[in-house]
Amino acid sequence: MLKPVPIERVVPGMWFHRLGGSGYHHAFVKNGFLLEAGDILLLAQGGIDELIIDTDKGLDVAPEAPAPEPNAGDEAQAALPLSPAQTPAPETPPPPPTAPAPAAPAVLACPSAIEDEIQSARRLVQQGKEKVIALFGDARLGRAIDPESVMPLVDAINASVGRHPDAFISVARLKSHDEYTYMHSVAVCALMLALARRLGLDEAGVRDAGAAGLLHDLGKAAMPLEVLNKPGALSDEEFRIMKAHPQRGWEMLKLGGTASEPVLDVALHHHEKIDGSGYPHGLAGEAISRMAKMGAVCDVYDAITSNRPYKKAWGPAESLQRMIGWKGHFDPEVFKAFVRSIGIYPVGALVRLESERLAVVLDQGEGSLLTPKVRVFFNARKREPIFLKDLDLAAADCGDRIVGLESAEKWNFPHLDKLWLAQ
Repeated sequence: MLKPVPIERVVPGMWFHRLGGSGYHHAFVKNGFLLEAGDILLLAQGGIDELIIDTDKGLDVAPEAPAPEPNAGDEAQAALPLSPAQTPAPETPPPPPTAPAPAAPAVLACPSAIEDEIQSARRLVQQGKEKVIALFGDARLGRAIDPESVMPLVDAINASVGRHPDAFISVARLKSHDEYTYMHSVAVCALMLALARRLGLDEAGVRDAGAAGLLHDLGKAAMPLEVLNKPGALSDEEFRIMKAHPQRGWEMLKLGGTASEPVLDVALHHHEKIDGSGYPHGLAGEAISRMAKMGAVCDVYDAITSNRPYKKAWGPAESLQRMIGWKGHFDPEVFKAFVRSIGIYPVGALVRLESERLAVVLDQGEGSLLTPKVRVFFNARKREPIFLKDLDLAAADCGDRIVGLESAEKWNFPHLDKLWLAQ
């Protein structure tokens, strides 16, 4: 017999028939299996509010306990529901049954640290966006910009990156094309902080890196809005206009009087390339400071992993692969440190496992860059969805490994980010 059950009343041993309620058309769950504790946890975390169970193949839902009689006292408690086999004598209520030991989870749950940090990062990203919007507004009105005013925000982002870099960096990467200009600055701030930590900069250097990332594109506030917000590729003349933004940003920050030299340098030189083909000054090699080299890597990575009016975002791992091939663009040592700071398989990357399952990367973990924590959701050989399951590829008993990257666009997974965000 098929029966709808609210998720809060689902217990191990029930037979899952299909999703009900708002999850009926959920794309990542395969029908027909016996529920375990870990399955129920993942469904609840994924926002599923109702299941359809088959009572002929598994447990039935227990009857709800009756409400206490009137005047039974403020401390009256409802008796726990009993199975039909536990029929008590009418005059003597039985003691509550001892709760059975929980079934072994079907998944390796993600650490609560990244779950909590993702929620915190969402709030902090919004604060960062609002701060950058205010800075751009002041710049457009000709008001002096005080770089010191952003340091509390930089410190807050730095604390988040210190607790769990994957969380903030991954959340900041998610942005719509119409908010790109502002969110890009927040994302580059976090990337610069993570990279500075990886390179072993001292506390002052890390803070400078964060402030430089947040303020590196301030000069775009001086660009014509019809060029800045153009929903398409720029013409040669429009690109010439946009290439003036590093110089304009440097001037604005210099006028404020409190910007450090690294912050000024990144604003002016984050579009320089090692081979001398960048702008505005065509600097090459060691003529470019290490902080500006850092800014160049972080700026490009966030740009190509973001949706733009004229170009769809590349996946995080695909972006790293493409950047590796751009010879003469980035400093090799800085780029190597950048890869280590975000991982070979960054959070959100789509990967194929040796078991022919597709998975999305959840967390870098503590060990090798090749063994992150992942969430499997699709059978690539059968080309069908499977029930969500989390794996720690570094675990000795995991028995699976990554064999390659996959394209979310190729597999038509437009909402892949929802899989790793639902932790």
